[in-house]
Amino acid sequence: MSLASAERLRAPRSDGEQSRERLLHAGLRLFATQGFTKTSTREIAEAAGTNVAAISYYFGDKAGLYRAVFLEPLDVPPKDMSALFDPACTLKKALQCLMGGFIEPLKHDETARLCIKLHCREMLEPTGLWKEEVASGIQPMHAALVRLLCRRFGLEDADDEVHRLAVTISGLGVHLFVSRDAIEAIAPQLSATPDAVDLWGERLVMYAQALIDAEARRRKKAPPQHAGTTSAGRKKKENR
Repeated sequence: MSLASAERLRAPRSDGEQSRERLLHAGLRLFATQGFTKTSTREIAEAAGTNVAAISYYFGDKAGLYRAVFLEPLDVPPKDMSALFDPACTLKKALQCLMGGFIEPLKHDETARLCIKLHCREMLEPTGLWKEEVASGIQPMHAALVRLLCRRFGLEDADDEVHRLAVTISGLGVHLFVSRDAIEAIAPQLSATPDAVDLWGERLVMYAQALIDAEARRRKKAPPQHAGTTSAGRKKKENR
């Protein structure tokens, strides 16, 4: 096969990939601003500069396109989160991995804003994808962080304080992500450049380590408790 023939064969695939990307970005913008129900496939196709049939070809239907928009990383290559699940990984590297997942999308400003808006809409106007996101994404990440914290504290099973700490650590990254507009209004220089965003990553890891150290100190002072004992359970025992 000649080089010219090979180029002709590759060209349709490239055009197809571009059409699919345009549909994803048009869908993200419209779904994020209007919601799933109020957005039509015709609107999306017109915004993407293609036809409605292309949505059926690449995604099956509007629901398939919405699913791809909601779950696929746009403009940002998927972050390698394997360190978080590696038992041999140090806690610091695991935290760097976790915070990197929040930080990297912030370098792609407009797409990140639209993704935040879309996730908020999904929580207010659920289509069922939020539950899937929790089950397949958020819950496994939380469980991995809990295991790392248990190892740090020498626990076989997580207690409520470990879960509370894991939620708080993740919350550092979540807050930075969802409060982007407020942060820019208060101190825009903190996220003005890629280097400034990277510095957020370093600081979040440092803050997370400080939280972990504080919990370690609290545990040394606190009386021993059963791993599964909740605050309500402790109060009930104290009142007996």
